[in-house]
Amino acid sequence: MASTTTNEEIARRYVVAASANDLDSLAALRDPDWQVSWPQSGERVIGTDDFRAIVSRYPGGTPRTEIRRVVGDKDRWVVTPSNTALRVAGEGDLWWGEWSVTYPDGQTYFCIDLIELRGGRVWRETVYWATPFEAPEWRAPWVRRDSKSEDASAS
Repeated sequence: MASTTTNEEIARRYVVAASANDLDSLAALRDPDWQVSWPQSGERVIGTDDFRAIVSRYPGGTPRTEIRRVVGDKDRWVVTPSNTALRVAGEGDLWWGEWSVTYPDGQTYFCIDLIELRGGRVWRETVYWATPFEAPEWRAPWVRRDSKSEDASAS
């Protein structure tokens, strides 16, 4: 029997589980061959057990995460000439999550997680972190300054 769970639902569940540090839910949503790349540090975590070990040993405790948005291409459904409904995932396999992370030392980073799904499970991730910075005054005539609450509700 085919699953009726959409890739969007899987991606959203995954981001919620990640923000709550719900390691059991993350494991259940991951492909057995799951990997995450952290290009900024040149590291790759291969497998949920190694990820769990890293999270459980984070100096000072687990970072706090606030979800900002999840973006991707919704699954599309087509009906064949014989009236069979088929899910066409294609681009629907690629999603990204955006959140802010506050570490135990008080530093806050913005995070982008590029999520690839395969067979209805999270297969690969690539995560980037960036520190917030003050906008330079010289750009003020040409930009609008968003408040945090505006930023969080954008999608």
